[in-house]
Amino acid sequence: MNDRTSVKALPGAWRRRAKALRRYGSEPPAIALERCAAELEDTIAERDETTFSLVEASRESGYSADHLGRLVRDGKIPNAGRPGAPRIARRHLPRKAHAPAGPRLAEMRRSGDVSNVQIVQSIIDCIASFQYDP
Repeated sequence: MNDRTSVKALPGAWRRRAKALRRYGSEPPAIALERCAAELEDTIAERDETTFSLVEASRESGYSADHLGRLVRDGKIPNAGRPGAPRIARRHLPRKAHAPAGPRLAEMRRSGDVSNVQIVQSIIDCIASFQYDP
């Protein structure tokens, strides 16, 4: 199982743990786990649907905007935008092994308060940055 799959599997694992907790009468922790599972699922779905222009996608992926444009034109990456103004959904974005996945939690903390969604996003980005997609 790769890192991304394991992150996506967390909500199911948390719900199974919540079910086990309920069997032993631990309702509040079970509710907390179910809320965390729902929040993580929502964050993953929202994150995967985020789209980038070719220039933004280039910064995220480590590939040039020209290369990404060719991949879209050749149909290797679906165009999440419109003809003449392509966009790439994060879930389809290839990454070079050394490309940074985005701002780290420590950087976000310096700019002010950090929400739970931002923390989950940072964890997902960190895990995704360790993937190798040739």
